[in-house]
Amino acid sequence: MPGDIFATKGTEYLLVIAYLILLIALVRYIAPRGAVRVVAKPAGGVRRDVTPWFALADGYHYHPGHSWAVEEADAVRVGLDDFTAQLVGKPDVVDLPRVGDVVRQGERGWQIKTQGRMLAMVAPVEGEVVAVNPAVLSSPGVATEDPYGAGWLFKVRPSRPRASLKNLLSGELAAAWLRQSAERLRAMPAAELGVLMPDGGAPVRGFGLVLGPAEWDAVGREFFLMD
Repeated sequence: MPGDIFATKGTEYLLVIAYLILLIALVRYIAPRGAVRVVAKPAGGVRRDVTPWFALADGYHYHPGHSWAVEEADAVRVGLDDFTAQLVGKPDVVDLPRVGDVVRQGERGWQIKTQGRMLAMVAPVEGEVVAVNPAVLSSPGVATEDPYGAGWLFKVRPSRPRASLKNLLSGELAAAWLRQSAERLRAMPAAELGVLMPDGGAPVRGFGLVLGPAEWDAVGREFFLMD
């Protein structure tokens, strides 16, 4: 059904959201008071206290496929998150939709190409593309150097703005989801991930590029919800 985040992978998305809701309830129950919280900041303020590995922009709405959307006066701005930026490093090409194209929530919205690898990403909202970031088209690295700011990708005039954003993750739920993404990454077999995190630290920037083709495809399915 157009405009519905569950149009192509409904059961999977429902399970993801349900799991995150249960996760927050459990953390609130067992964690010390104040251990898990969302710090109130202006929209766009980048939080680095959510996880030691990846940053989160407060006030944004996140799709489980690691894209984001934020409301503006007459449109919704769209981009990729810091998890994606750290995974791909500096991209060679970011293939964006054109002005006038229609993107659909939960379906392929754009793709990133880097060192012979391709990563398809889903659009967080549905609507008509009304602007594309020329800085990303001319210098693709901007998309990952400043993913929550100058590296925005395009703007959409959503067909159902309230419904589109309601289906996304924000606030404490987004923080819990990003922590869970980091834990899922940490849980990957050591043979696949050990080289990415020297001395047990955070993944190196562009860590996805040292994965083999099969592992790269597995990451695309696991974290970016693409078949």
